[in-house]
Amino acid sequence: MLLEKLKLVPHRPGCYLMKNKNGVIIYVGKAKDLKNRLNSYFHQKHTGKTAKLVSEITDFEYIVVGSETESLILEMNLIKKHDPKYNILLRDDKSYPYIELTEEKVPRLSIVRNVKLKKNKTRLFGPYPNVYAAKKTVNLLNRIFPLRKCKTYGKRPCLYYHIGQCLGYCTYNISQEKVKEMEKSIIKFLKGDAEEVETKIKGEIAKESAKMNYEKALELKEFLDYINITLVKQKVELNDEVSRDIFGYYNDENYLSVFIFFIRNSKILGHHHNIIPLVDTKEEEFTRYIAKFYDKQILPKEILVPDIANTKLLEDYLKINIKIPLKGVKKKLVSMASDNAKRELEEKLTLLVKDEERTGGANEELRKLLHLDVLDRIELFDNSNLFGTFNVSGMVVFIDGRPAKNEYRKYKISTNKNDDYETMHEVIYRRYFRVLKDNLSRPDLIIVDGGIGQMNVAKEVIDSLNLDIKIVGLKKDDKHATNALITFEGEIPIEKRSNLFHYLERMQDEVHNFTINYHKQIRSKGLYASVLDEISGIGPKRKKELLKKFKTTDNIQNAKIEELEQIVPHDVALKIKEVFNKLV
Repeated sequence: MLLEKLKLVPHRPGCYLMKNKNGVIIYVGKAKDLKNRLNSYFHQKHTGKTAKLVSEITDFEYIVVGSETESLILEMNLIKKHDPKYNILLRDDKSYPYIELTEEKVPRLSIVRNVKLKKNKTRLFGPYPNVYAAKKTVNLLNRIFPLRKCKTYGKRPCLYYHIGQCLGYCTYNISQEKVKEMEKSIIKFLKGDAEEVETKIKGEIAKESAKMNYEKALELKEFLDYINITLVKQKVELNDEVSRDIFGYYNDENYLSVFIFFIRNSKILGHHHNIIPLVDTKEEEFTRYIAKFYDKQILPKEILVPDIANTKLLEDYLKINIKIPLKGVKKKLVSMASDNAKRELEEKLTLLVKDEERTGGANEELRKLLHLDVLDRIELFDNSNLFGTFNVSGMVVFIDGRPAKNEYRKYKISTNKNDDYETMHEVIYRRYFRVLKDNLSRPDLIIVDGGIGQMNVAKEVIDSLNLDIKIVGLKKDDKHATNALITFEGEIPIEKRSNLFHYLERMQDEVHNFTINYHKQIRSKGLYASVLDEISGIGPKRKKELLKKFKTTDNIQNAKIEELEQIVPHDVALKIKEVFNKLV
């Protein structure tokens, strides 16, 4: 069927969507020539992630567009919409912090991440790949320049005023000339001119040393050293002060390594690197990576790239200058970025292969063990309660062997009974009724942290919703460690040194910790008092007397047995201590 469908594909630019047997879109790509690109998937030999992708394709769709630029725009939109599992490289990158000098009458310095939401980007400086460096820079500037520190004005000067780090804008009328002078100095520093700040720090060091405040003088000396390391040492041979990002790459058969230098005001501000599995050609993956990278970052004035990047396409898409340097300093910088990309891949290749065995390999082993055609998405559930109170459940999701933390969900259970089966019934129903109602992604496997009883409850709910999802449980030994997988056909022992054992154990720990942490959050919100209602021997009267004497539940928890015995009998006092100790 696929080969017959391939005959109908035109030699035109466009996007293609690969689907698995369930009709789920697992990969989105673009091509200058759709027919040639799609033929390459089915008529060539592949390795790594590409081979795995091809093995799962049972159907495809394609959309013809007018130009390659249109195909790139469409590809990005389709990836955002469908989030296919094999477009993983577009999921993994992070955003970097920037330093902002706010546009206010009296500005503040702050660290921001969602820079795309900022209307005015002229007073944003960065990116800072090292978050610590960004925070230290802000602290340094706040120490030297008495800017406003508070988000809102108070009625009287705060601590910052009294220690000389604020001019007391909330109370005193500070001239705008003074404020503008500080702004000018801060912007000069953030653009790389540290001379004025260095002079100020040296003056303060001399002043503090004269007062024999040697600790403060040493702290200022450390600030001075920090400036020399982060600003002076990173100087490069470009004096035009144009903001540039320098891209380099290196690849083997299965992975693409990308390395980026951020150059601002003729200095290397920082770098970024990522290693991604190759699914498409290296040219397509590299060009797509650059296009997607700026979804989360501010564009520089210029981007320098090696010759495999499609510069015309990227310029049309990003609307900035993109160049392939052929000689000189710029060529050296691209080569340096590519050398670093090579080093990163060579150093981490063994770890990448082992990680793939531990995750994708273990996931594939589990799929075969349970006789599943596909195992892309696993959803795991755990319940937690304390003496029938604060009943909660947690759900974690693993996609293609890796945790998908943005998919995790918390459930506060409506029943207060200490009934694990009723809790399981409620959470499974709420989850999969919502899946049906909102047409959410359905898992290929549900794992409950329990035995055949919990599995039967989950199956009853899944059957009532006319869903066909396999359900298994995890059994623990006397030491509370995972030792078997439970199916409706019986137990499957797991070899404790195997990748599969560690994979299941990791999933079990993940859902347990996620649920317990949620339970602790619920308990910490002033709900301790209701625990007294669950302790045998404490009625409304004794509860009132306890709270009257000790004022807070923290005081009850910290009280000695003898103090509690002034209100309640000895056996009840012991019970109180036992219950509250378990809340810690």
